[in-house]
Amino acid sequence: MGPSFDPDRIAALRAELQKSAGAPAGSVPSGPQFSAPRPAPTAPAAPPSPQSGRTAALKVLWQRAIAMTLAFVALLYAVEGVDTVTHHDLDSAGVRPRTAAGLEGIVFAPVLHANWAHLIGNTLPVIVLGLLTLLTGIGRGLAATAIVWIVAGIGTWLTGATGSVHVGASVLVFGWLTYLISRGLFTRNLWQILVGVVVGLLYGSILWGVLPGQPGISWQGHVFGALGGLLAGWVLSSNERRHRRGESAGRLASSG
Repeated sequence: MGPSFDPDRIAALRAELQKSAGAPAGSVPSGPQFSAPRPAPTAPAAPPSPQSGRTAALKVLWQRAIAMTLAFVALLYAVEGVDTVTHHDLDSAGVRPRTAAGLEGIVFAPVLHANWAHLIGNTLPVIVLGLLTLLTGIGRGLAATAIVWIVAGIGTWLTGATGSVHVGASVLVFGWLTYLISRGLFTRNLWQILVGVVVGLLYGSILWGVLPGQPGISWQGHVFGALGGLLAGWVLSSNERRHRRGESAGRLASSG
């Protein structure tokens, strides 16, 4: 006798199989089944190269340095405009040696000028040397400027002729010049040395302005501006000099 089939039992087994497979009861999948295609994984973006990062940073440095230099020159011209309108009353805020009132000149003298010819004569050196100073690093350039500003002002106040008034951005020009020349020597950085040589060739002749004897010229301001630049070059190269000493000590230790 052949096997017998129970239709109800078969239907119950089919329902249990469909339930365990997640299909709704009473439905039977028919035809070939296809899964949705998965998107192909995308490759991660390549990180920016160090060279592109340096180029972008250099571009930002140039932009900021140019903007700050031109803003300072604009300030000089604005101050001279006000000074002209007020019949040069502002010039009294220059450095007046060894007087209490003349101490304010330490702050104000570098932005004051005796006349328009004085300012125009200082404009190009201020732009060129001020820009190059900021290109050594914005923070470093501002620190160098502050050192020159203070040293030149105090030195002029201490040594200037009695009864004289000292004004002009030339103290900054002399300071920036010696800073740029000396920085390359202190750091022994080839690029900085090259900048110093070029600056020395272009503007080195103005260092004769540190000599006394020229009427109407604040040689004291020039001398102490130049000394301030040397001091700034030394102080602001301390990290490089320390690093160089460490490398020298390492070479000596390894050779021993």
